[in-house]
Amino acid sequence: MTRNEYNEIESYMRSQMQDSAHDRYHVYRVLNAALDIASHIEKTDTDVLIAACLLHDIGRDEQSSDLKLCHAVIGGKKAYGFLVSRKWPEEKALHVKECISTHRFRKGKAPQSIEAQILFDADKLEASGAIGIARTLIYSGQVGEPLYILGENGKIITRDGGAEISSFFQEYNYKLKNVYKAFYTERAKEIAVKRRKAAIRFYKRLYAEVTENYDNGVRLREELLSE
Repeated sequence: MTRNEYNEIESYMRSQMQDSAHDRYHVYRVLNAALDIASHIEKTDTDVLIAACLLHDIGRDEQSSDLKLCHAVIGGKKAYGFLVSRKWPEEKALHVKECISTHRFRKGKAPQSIEAQILFDADKLEASGAIGIARTLIYSGQVGEPLYILGENGKIITRDGGAEISSFFQEYNYKLKNVYKAFYTERAKEIAVKRRKAAIRFYKRLYAEVTENYDNGVRLREELLSE
């Protein structure tokens, strides 16, 4: 890939990014991680990989406007159209489309090519460790999700539990805690293992602080209130 080609793709990506949890810095981190992973694999199409990484989230705005849409599918189609318009070979543009359309965590078919698997892993690393927690909290604030929800017993709801609104603690146990099982490449697994301890420590400490605050508050309030 020439520097001019990179700059054109990067410029198009930046024109499409609106979500602060999925901003251009997220894209650059995904690209950086993907190049790291690729450096440990004997043969990859780096042109396809770089383009797929840069463009993997360009369908986010459409998904935000209509939650029935899948940003991976929309993004793949948009990337294909853009690359074809820039005179990319049909085969490579389709390969980029395939990589993007299969990178989503919760939905869609599994990535097949090594480039698609690298993109998948690099994107999933963004849900691991301290950075995964930080990005989840940013996104929760954007969509109005609370940090936690208390059940009738005064305990934090950490799973679905019938709660109408999702919270950070529910998201951690649904997604962030389980992301470490999802990687295809050995290099991504290696990076994720290093990050996992930090995420566990943060979660446990946050749970302890909220629980202590609630339990002490209830006790003191009961002591002060009269019948």
